[in-house]
Amino acid sequence: MKELSRAVQEGAIAYLKQQYKVVTIFFVVLFAILGVISWGLGLLSGFVPFAFITGGFFSALAGFIGMTVATRANARTAWGARESLNAGLRVAFSSGTVMGMTVVGLGLLDISIWWWLEEIPPIMITFGMGASAMALFARLGGGIFTKAADVGADLVGKVEAGIPEDDPRNPASIADNVGDNVGDVAGMGADLYESYVGSIIATMALGAVASLGLDSITALQAIQVPVSIATIGVLCSILGTFVVRAKGDASQAVLLGALRRGTYGSTALIAIGSFLLVILTLGSEFLGIWAAMIVGLIAGNIIGYFTEYYTSDHYKPTQLLSNEALTGPATTIIAGMSLGMLSTLIPVLTVIGATLAAFFLLGLYGIGLSAVGMLSTLGITLATDAYGPVADNAGGIAEMAKMEPHVRERTDALDSLGNTTAATGKGFAIGSAALTALALLAEYGNKIKVMNINLLDPKILIGLFLGAMLPFVFSSLSMRAVGRAAGDMVNEVRRQFREKPGILEGTERPDYAGCVAISTQGAQREMVVPSLLAVIAPILTGIIFGPFTVIALLAGALTSGFVLAIMMANAGGAWDNAKKFIEGGAHGGKGSDAHKAAVVGDTVGDPFKDTSGPSINILLKLMSMVSIVFVTTVIALNDLFIRIFS
Repeated sequence: MKELSRAVQEGAIAYLKQQYKVVTIFFVVLFAILGVISWGLGLLSGFVPFAFITGGFFSALAGFIGMTVATRANARTAWGARESLNAGLRVAFSSGTVMGMTVVGLGLLDISIWWWLEEIPPIMITFGMGASAMALFARLGGGIFTKAADVGADLVGKVEAGIPEDDPRNPASIADNVGDNVGDVAGMGADLYESYVGSIIATMALGAVASLGLDSITALQAIQVPVSIATIGVLCSILGTFVVRAKGDASQAVLLGALRRGTYGSTALIAIGSFLLVILTLGSEFLGIWAAMIVGLIAGNIIGYFTEYYTSDHYKPTQLLSNEALTGPATTIIAGMSLGMLSTLIPVLTVIGATLAAFFLLGLYGIGLSAVGMLSTLGITLATDAYGPVADNAGGIAEMAKMEPHVRERTDALDSLGNTTAATGKGFAIGSAALTALALLAEYGNKIKVMNINLLDPKILIGLFLGAMLPFVFSSLSMRAVGRAAGDMVNEVRRQFREKPGILEGTERPDYAGCVAISTQGAQREMVVPSLLAVIAPILTGIIFGPFTVIALLAGALTSGFVLAIMMANAGGAWDNAKKFIEGGAHGGKGSDAHKAAVVGDTVGDPFKDTSGPSINILLKLMSMVSIVFVTTVIALNDLFIRIFS
């Protein structure tokens, strides 16, 4: 067990080192560009380039710490599962708690570093841009790595060779377990760090403007409110983790109830704490601030519940999806796509309702506060989310270490539970991304001083069409990247099986390091172009067509990207849990034709839910932040462009 755990740790660290080398080049180039704009042209504050670097650094640090803890908890979780399901949960959840508290702690620390500067909005937005850029590289690169390994391991191992998941004879098994950490832990940590600070800084920027329209509230108070709510959220999340416990012989349903108890308990405490905060510091006449935050809190729980409903095998949608596997892979994929599309209905209506309610209460500032409210429970929701990959790794180690069968059964139960909580976490992330991107869109509107837009203006229509297209092009690039990297992995595993026949007989050791290296190289090679799209698209659009087209571009990307992200995340989660439902004994269980069809569906769903879907969230916010930071430069270059070509 120690040897396997160490192999996963070493593979994960090796990947992150390689990724950070590539990311460093990007950050150095952008730091130099921001330096020229700030110190050479004087269009931005001199602190802006440094804020960009700190945002990226803390985002990377959040992912690195989370991954380091997770890779050390996997073997301990497997050992705990020998004793009971609850013991395994406690170890895995504790590692997730470290991740959750690290993300919110580093987020508030980074905000505190830049707090006392006078030019809060532009500097805060810039460090948010740094966090978003790092998050996109981490989520996209990690997603390509993990899904290339996962698809390669599943297609050749399960379907072609007919060996179980995480079998030590599969050369891609270690790469698959490494991928769980670099994608689902390090990538997710950077992603949710960016979501967390993004919602806070967007609301702070709007607060500075909103205070002008609110009687007896200063700009400083309006800026302080989102940070204060986030601080209360951290404290309440810590308290919520203490109630996540169950008896030693608890069932899976009881454990899910324990996780929900912690999340809902934290939600209730945050509602009470923020109410007292507003009453004691601002007065009862400002309860609209509390109400806007509560709107986001409620919306987050609604989105989380319906995400679980559509992706958990405890509910009808996923169970009906598993029935489609009886007739083959094609019907499984068709039904999964249909489920994903239908699952967009409630989240979209919920975000519409939250937007209307928050705007009615406090205008655009209220929308930002609702995003902060939705993510105020991040400390504990991330803890329940991050424990899933640890449980998945624990199952792999239990299988490869040939532990008792009941250990694997328990880790599979924890993994299934983790899939449900991970899907719920993605729902939170997508919902909050929509509200945060909307708040950033409003801040961009403030920057270019636009209040009304004529939808029939050709420049606006151009922006809307370009924006609606971007999430699809981005998803195409990221999914093609997974396909290419997975193809390399499939060829490598087949080569090893062909050239070393003793691997399948158990007499020869597979070359695990070769598969890890292939996934690493594929991820670094493929993540660059989609990431650059988020930075270049709004700047180039602004230079050619002007800032009004950019705001339409952001609006178009937000509307199409939000719905596409939900569809991909939920379809992928449902395919995954339909496969696990069959592996639990339904429709013939493991090895049956239905199981093989479900594996194909899960393989298609892997890049949906773990690469393209989550990355769209970051794309939307990064484009908005890039637009805000470079707005003065883009306007100047657009004027030059017009003079040259007029």
